Amino acid sequence: MVFANTICLGTFAPLLPEIARAQGLADWQLGVLGGAFGFARMLADVPTGMLATRRLGTTLTAAPILMVVGVLLLGSAGPFAVLVLGRVLIGFGHTLSMVGGLTAILLDHRGGRGSVKLNAYEFAGMAGVLAGLTGVGLLPSTWGWSRALLVASSPVLITVVLAPRLRRWFPDRLELGGEAERSARPVRAPRTARGMPGIVWLMFAVGIIMALTWSAVSQFLIPLRGTREFGLDRAGVSRLLALCQIVDLLVLLPVGWLADRLGRMLVLSLVACALALGAWSAGLGSFPLFVAGCVFLGLGMAGWMFPLGVIREHTEAREFGWRTGLYRVGIDAAAFLGPLVCGLVGEARTGAFVGAVGLVAFAASIRLGWLALR
Repeated sequence: MVFANTICLGTFAPLLPEIARAQGLADWQLGVLGGAFGFARMLADVPTGMLATRRLGTTLTAAPILMVVGVLLLGSAGPFAVLVLGRVLIGFGHTLSMVGGLTAILLDHRGGRGSVKLNAYEFAGMAGVLAGLTGVGLLPSTWGWSRALLVASSPVLITVVLAPRLRRWFPDRLELGGEAERSARPVRAPRTARGMPGIVWLMFAVGIIMALTWSAVSQFLIPLRGTREFGLDRAGVSRLLALCQIVDLLVLLPVGWLADRLGRMLVLSLVACALALGAWSAGLGSFPLFVAGCVFLGLGMAGWMFPLGVIREHTEAREFGWRTGLYRVGIDAAAFLGPLVCGLVGEARTGAFVGAVGLVAFAASIRLGWLALR
């Protein structure tokens, strides 16, 4: 399910320079178009978290329908407002898919190994993004961007066909009880004045930093800097973005295995450091460092699910769907702001912005490392 639903996410970024040329869009419009996906997810996160707790089947089956409509609108090559609406609907559909899937996984306590389960889910999603990037890169360069987008995104129809089965596999009312409820009791931790443990707020901040870095670099900097400064074509941009995904996929499960044995905090410190190196290299470096930045970005994104796993340890089961949605609001607000800020400052000054984000990521790495050692 998550593999098919994320393929259309990988098809967009390599086509961004062609969309700009064909549609005559300015940098700020590209920023809005790139950020519309995160903006939609930000709006939908909390309602989806609450919906997934009681209507899991409906949540998962509605996701691909919204994504198909969004892909059709985006691929219509219509006016700017229509393109943005298409990205918004794709964002809504992806939120239903991800929050619903995470709720199902994190409320299932059978077998333990929570980090491995989370990273296995992330693995499927990243494989879908990689498939989208690869598909766009392999299609004939003579095809227009809209045709390439529609063809490369077509596997999302698989989940539409599976919708009746999803309704049967996932009940609309999720009940917890007995051993599952007892095992879901949170670990005790000092709480803030607002009722959430301090560690939860820290994980919110780490997740926001990761989302801001990923969105700014992959959804704006790599496509536009690669095309305008280094002269890459659609296939070249696809290969660089695919490099990020390949590295992510290669290390995702081993990193999850290490986190279950060494502790999430220590591994989070390491991946945050890799994320900082990726931002600096991709934003400020020459072409060899630009490529190395893609590798570091892939390493950093291997810890994407760990903050949510830590939050789960300190959250009661009945609150987790809502808190997952709240966490995703922060993540998707950052995913919205990353391309938007890049578009507003312009491609020529995006490197400095991304470098500053990398500095924040490095500071977070030091903080997490200190907590892990303590």
